[in-house]
Amino acid sequence: MKKPLLLISFLVCLFAVTSQAQNYQSAIGARLGSPLSVTYKTFLNESSALEAYGGFRSFSGYSWFSVAGAYQIHKPLTSEIDGLNYYFGGGAAAFFWSYDLGFDGGASTSFGLQGYLGLDYTFADSPINITVDWVPTIFLNGFGSGFGAGYGSLGVRYVLSR
Repeated sequence: MKKPLLLISFLVCLFAVTSQAQNYQSAIGARLGSPLSVTYKTFLNESSALEAYGGFRSFSGYSWFSVAGAYQIHKPLTSEIDGLNYYFGGGAAAFFWSYDLGFDGGASTSFGLQGYLGLDYTFADSPINITVDWVPTIFLNGFGSGFGAGYGSLGVRYVLSR
């Protein structure tokens, strides 16, 4: 468990530079990944954003609904491509599980701490924003407790305001 935390800490320190990154004020859309989610992101200032989303995922024998919130820092990836940023941050989530594994069934609630590392691109001539990210999650309790590295998504959002 120490290795993922060290990696996330290293990446946060590596990318902690100051510059403007915002290409939009707020956007709403979908995160197409794990879990499939509805998302809303709004910027607090030039580089800090809050993202909230609710998602659903189902497998053979179990499924979950989740709600999550994150604080993210956005920075330009390169000055040559306007609208392309990277972001990093952290957040928390609640997972509401339902499972039927043949021999046992039930429901559970668990909580998780999440890290975020991703790319964000906003088209200059269109109100479309796309993202791709990795969201490693540490489940603190309940069904699925432990470290989960297989979370993230491709996001597509409609820009509500610039």
